[in-house]
Amino acid sequence: MPSRTDRQSGVTTKERPCGKGLAHSRTRQAGFTLLEAIVALVLISSAGLALFSWINGNIMALTRIHDVNARSEATANILEYMDRVNPMLTPEGEAPLGAYSIKWGSQATSNITEGVGYPQGQSLYQMALYSTVISVRTAGDQIWFELKLQQVGYKRVRSNSIMN
Repeated sequence: MPSRTDRQSGVTTKERPCGKGLAHSRTRQAGFTLLEAIVALVLISSAGLALFSWINGNIMALTRIHDVNARSEATANILEYMDRVNPMLTPEGEAPLGAYSIKWGSQATSNITEGVGYPQGQSLYQMALYSTVISVRTAGDQIWFELKLQQVGYKRVRSNSIMN
């Protein structure tokens, strides 16, 4: 088959006989082949999957950070509240603290001892060391987490005898 080259475009065409003369067909195709399109889609989808996985990992890490921060804030509030609770006088109790509530129970881990007065004698108080377990519950009454504290319990047992 004879061929000829177009001088302006540089495209080579082949002439072939047809019913009414010579027809021109291009040997070089313009555009993408099906294989090239599939390869491009695989590359794009692989990059998209990697990006989605990275974003998902960041969202999960952000959720964990949020949970840790919420628990830290709740722990600070609970410790501040429990600082005012005397386990010798209030060994059990519960209290609402905003979006969560606490319930505690205390048990003495040492014998009750008499306090020592300065410079000598007995003080006005008796003391003991208590182990306190605090259960933190969400608004749905589900246990969120638990804390364990060591607290000093005290009770006034004598009156001040110095009246001068």
